[in-house]
Amino acid sequence: MKKYLLMLICISMSFAVFAQKPKYDSEYVKNHYDRSEVMIPMRDGVKLFTVIFEPKDKTVKHPIIMQRTCYSVSRSTITSTSYEPYVEAGYIFVYQDVRGKNMSEGEFEDIRPFIEGKKLNKKPAKNVGQTDEASDTYDTAEWLVKNTNNNGCIGQYGISYPGFYTTMAALSGHPAIKAVSPQAPVTDWYHGDDVHHNGAFMMAEMISFQPMFEYMMNNKYVRAAAEAQKNGQRPNMNFKFPSLFHNDFYTDYLKIGTYKNITDAYGDSLEYLRIVREHPNWDEYWESHTVTKGHMHDVKPAVMVVGGLFDKEDCYGAFDVYKAIKEQSPATELYLVEGPWFHGGWARGQGMFWNNIAIGEQATSEYYIKNIEYPFFAYYLEGKGEKPSAEARIYDTGKREWSYYTSWPEVKTADTTPFYLHANGKVSTQAPVNDGVVTYISDPANPVPYHNEIETSTSRNYMIDDQRYISNRPDVITFTTDALDKDLTLKGELEFDLQVDLSSTDADFIVKVIDVYPEDFSWYKELNIPMPGRGANAEQPKFRVPNYTMPGYQLMVRGEVMRGKFRESFSDPKPFEPGKTTLVKFTAPDVSHTFKKGHKLMISIQSTWFPLVDRNPQTFCDIYTCDESAYVKSTINVHCEKNAPSIIKLPVVK
Repeated sequence: MKKYLLMLICISMSFAVFAQKPKYDSEYVKNHYDRSEVMIPMRDGVKLFTVIFEPKDKTVKHPIIMQRTCYSVSRSTITSTSYEPYVEAGYIFVYQDVRGKNMSEGEFEDIRPFIEGKKLNKKPAKNVGQTDEASDTYDTAEWLVKNTNNNGCIGQYGISYPGFYTTMAALSGHPAIKAVSPQAPVTDWYHGDDVHHNGAFMMAEMISFQPMFEYMMNNKYVRAAAEAQKNGQRPNMNFKFPSLFHNDFYTDYLKIGTYKNITDAYGDSLEYLRIVREHPNWDEYWESHTVTKGHMHDVKPAVMVVGGLFDKEDCYGAFDVYKAIKEQSPATELYLVEGPWFHGGWARGQGMFWNNIAIGEQATSEYYIKNIEYPFFAYYLEGKGEKPSAEARIYDTGKREWSYYTSWPEVKTADTTPFYLHANGKVSTQAPVNDGVVTYISDPANPVPYHNEIETSTSRNYMIDDQRYISNRPDVITFTTDALDKDLTLKGELEFDLQVDLSSTDADFIVKVIDVYPEDFSWYKELNIPMPGRGANAEQPKFRVPNYTMPGYQLMVRGEVMRGKFRESFSDPKPFEPGKTTLVKFTAPDVSHTFKKGHKLMISIQSTWFPLVDRNPQTFCDIYTCDESAYVKSTINVHCEKNAPSIIKLPVVK
């Protein structure tokens, strides 16, 4: 339970604190801001708990910056350094619990569907079934405009789930909402976000998250706990979760076995496990809960979508929202920012180095807030500064520098280039001359670990892991170029066309695109910084350089999974015919990376990625209800032939 309380405290903070001491402390806020808690009524009578920090200075009108969240706003503050430019500009800060969560009334629904054609009529009797997160945002904005000392301009931002609510703000239609910034927005829980990737269940992430989310954030529990504390009683925190995890969770998940065993252990206590079980394929439920499917038209406010190229949770979401708005609402003033960040790292203290990898001075959290995020809102809410000069601002994670584009992907910049896999372990732009296959055996009883650490929760570091820890496993096959004689730059979406045959009727396919560092690589040499000297007067590097063996490092630039039975249709799965050569075609989220001269491009393929992704039994069946008898080994042949080539299609800059 302590783990869940810690997660609650961490998630409920709107911005994480940077390392340095904040300029505006609680005493300053007390002297310059009035804090209030209000219940704002929605058009159907439901009231939403809202915390407002409003400047005491009433001589001028102030812009509003707002966040709507499912993670509790009762302890919201504005004292971290990430607020500094907004505090200096005198913003009104608004934080709201969405309906059904924490101190707000109403019933919560995950990724509450957007209702097309709803009325803005506020009479409750005429609004039955006519509310969604967009209408709740509209009603909140209407109340704020009338009840605060504002300048008539509202902006909204949010990371992850609050990013979804920010996307809904873009669709609210309220004239005061001038600018929004969905950041790593939850978007499509079947094709690419937290719950599934290409139909494969992201098990570790969801099982770690759902107990906290469904119970600790539920408004009925929160209100009951608050009432108990008010009466001097101890809140009932006995949720009766099964005791499933005792060791590292790789071992624990193996012992648990099947998804059915997990759901049996939890019983009916986790609603979302039931939803996943009842909707194994793409269907009306998933489509209705995916806002980018046809709803992103007529977006009025300016939109700056922000994402992390190394985001373990919602890497897909930022690109999906940007591309949907660009296609469905071409008149929108639209911007995309993609940096070398983990989930929310742009606003959560990411520094010069992340684990073993250098990020760069112009991609730190402090740089982002002061030079990217705040100037966007300042232009649209205050009329200050300059309009963003480029539609897309994308960081090159190999060169460690920003690039600017008129759109993304910029078609004139990159060509889709086929890289062919060869049976001798090479990958090149030359098609195979000789036929051959590369074979591995995938065993669900001994799955490939997704990360090289003992742990009890999903690590964000796997996105930049050194892949050498699994390179010698017989169930991981690799294809590598020679050392590059010039830079190879990729900008855009990746496409994988694998020609395979199996001994079973189903399997997953995980493809990774990897940057292999030279054998003489050193961060001191790469960044041109001095080695640490000895003595009081010795020159020291500006940044702490990780003490890790970097020569030969295998950086995962992008990895993605495809559940094989969905290769032709996510709504109509199809078994493999054992022994028959079959095309498995899928895409992976965009990259922006330069493989520098002297580095190598590596492609690796495997069929388990555990417990990040639940194990495919490798028998064509309903994975959410099958038992252990369905789990079988599969001999998998990857074809590297003239008439059946396996191809990795990369967006190579000309």
